[in-house]
Amino acid sequence: MSEAFVRVRDLKIGATVYPPGEKPHDIEIVHGVSFDLEKGKVLGLIGESGAGKSTIGLASMAYGRGGVELTGGEVWVNGRDILKTSKGDLRALRGGEVTYVSQSAAASFNPAKQILEQVTEAAIRHGKFTKPEAEARAIVLFEKLGLPDPQNIGRRYPHQVSGGQLQRCMSALALCPEPDLVVFDEPTTALDVTTQIDVLMAIKEAIRDTGVAALYITHDLAVVAQVSDDIMVLKMGDMVEYGSVDQIINRPQEAYTQALVSVRSIEHEEKQPTSDPVLICENITARYKGTKFDVLKDVTVEVHPGQTLAVVGESGSGKSTLARVITGLLPQREGRVHFAGRDLNPVMRTRPREDLRELQMIYQMADTAMNPRQTVGTIIGRPLEFYFGLRGAEKQARIQELLDEIELGRGFQDRYPAELSGGQKQRVCIARALAAKPKLIICDEVTSALDPLVADGILKLLLDLQKIEDVAYLFITHDLATVRAIADSIAVMYQGEVVRYGTKTEVLRPPFDDYTDLLLSSVPEMKLGWLEEVIANRKMESAGN
Repeated sequence: MSEAFVRVRDLKIGATVYPPGEKPHDIEIVHGVSFDLEKGKVLGLIGESGAGKSTIGLASMAYGRGGVELTGGEVWVNGRDILKTSKGDLRALRGGEVTYVSQSAAASFNPAKQILEQVTEAAIRHGKFTKPEAEARAIVLFEKLGLPDPQNIGRRYPHQVSGGQLQRCMSALALCPEPDLVVFDEPTTALDVTTQIDVLMAIKEAIRDTGVAALYITHDLAVVAQVSDDIMVLKMGDMVEYGSVDQIINRPQEAYTQALVSVRSIEHEEKQPTSDPVLICENITARYKGTKFDVLKDVTVEVHPGQTLAVVGESGSGKSTLARVITGLLPQREGRVHFAGRDLNPVMRTRPREDLRELQMIYQMADTAMNPRQTVGTIIGRPLEFYFGLRGAEKQARIQELLDEIELGRGFQDRYPAELSGGQKQRVCIARALAAKPKLIICDEVTSALDPLVADGILKLLLDLQKIEDVAYLFITHDLATVRAIADSIAVMYQGEVVRYGTKTEVLRPPFDDYTDLLLSSVPEMKLGWLEEVIANRKMESAGN
């Protein structure tokens, strides 16, 4: 048994909160967590938002983000307690011995500097390598991480590479100084499943080849099961369960872990159309102003009342662009949008109020979709005033009815968005859309920013509301588990075209076209060795072609 490189004992982390109208007070957000981590091993930290995953990961660098303080316990890295070390030693530790890979590479890279300069900066500053040595090492890492043209990709700027490539560049940045520990903080959450699988394999191989210790933070148990040796399950700052990957996914002991393992178990029986479509998009072709290329090419789909059409595909496939055309934000060049028995004007500002009312949208990021200075009651009440002229007691009663429908109940009207959890915020956005009594709601990646258990709750709510309101959904997503849970029909998009379309049963039944097969095979499964199995199959297929 080798000695642990990282030893955390009874770690306690706190923060000061400033509730509206109340005195500031201290709270504890991590309650005495302990674990060991050896070199060459990966510990997965999993749990819902607010569980303390990222906070614990950053504690391995003796860092508290956003006013968070490490209030107790010990964090031993390479034989010393870093919570008691000097500022000079911490500067040497951060970026030298311990490095960090954040969730959003796009927000972490400087857009004004070339990638190679940023990847090599820490290694040079910490005196690990000279500039030529660091650049040579970066190129080796680019190749190891599967980046195209490894000799020259570093000369590009961040905006000149794809999201998946930039995330791999960030992994190269973290590995370049030859650290002893890397903290991976949700490094694939923002990626499509097709891109995620390549990044996961690249990270796993880089960890194996370099022999670093790693903390891998995520809320997706199927993902962490592919790269970790052990898993720690966290909830509200407490360790719920700790064990090997095999034990956690095959023999979970605690109820919360069992719920994580069984997530996305919604059984949605596909419904057959009972009336004419509420929406028909016919031969839609569109391009953005000032460009010469069509981003939608002859797209035809339809949605029936009380049913859900899932539009699925990777980033850039045209899913959200189709939503922009339907809502009138991007006028089509060709084709028509036929809604509720009439053709819609291509430009939103010229549409009558009834068209606006009957066609609503729920956005991916609830945080940015609500005014932080307005209460929940005001947010839900605005469409009631605008479309129906409700005032006073009548409006308040309807707001409460909507809150009851989204299972928030009483006491939420006077809260502000900052006082709500991620799932609660998305429920308020659902209530705001329902307030207009629409015939169709476009749901644009509404669960992708949520933890799996919270996302499951939102999907179940949407299905229940669909039965009550007979509303149709156009559900934009890249998550195949969500598609299986909620869809009646599916349109698979790739590079602006619909490459497969039909009922859920038809689309998910083989034989598949190449792209749909790639999508379906890229959805992480909760089993040991799945990642290696998929990569091996793809190599065999590639060799056969």
